[in-house]
Amino acid sequence: MVAKEFPIDEGWADLTSVDKLIHEPARLAVMTILYVVESTDFLYLQKATKLTKGNLSVHLGKLENAGLLEIKKIFQGKIPRTLCRLTLKGKKSYEKYKQQMQQVLG
Repeated sequence: MVAKEFPIDEGWADLTSVDKLIHEPARLAVMTILYVVESTDFLYLQKATKLTKGNLSVHLGKLENAGLLEIKKIFQGKIPRTLCRLTLKGKKSYEKYKQQMQQVLG
């Protein structure tokens, strides 16, 4: 049996150059949520992504260390809240990632 040749498309090369930090499913979920809202809190992200507190914290830390998001701790009355928002670099990185994936899947 002869294997069929897989069509080569230049778009496939884009897949190897996507941002691996964003491409990880949990971080992609976080980035997608934060891209469509100005900011949101930790508890919302946890519910929306269904990640544990520890797992979400690790992923947020990686994105923050890369300069893709900003984490701000505030108090509403006596209740602490952790707010997250994409930085300009994060928005641009997400847009680039999205464009590359559209080319690959297009």
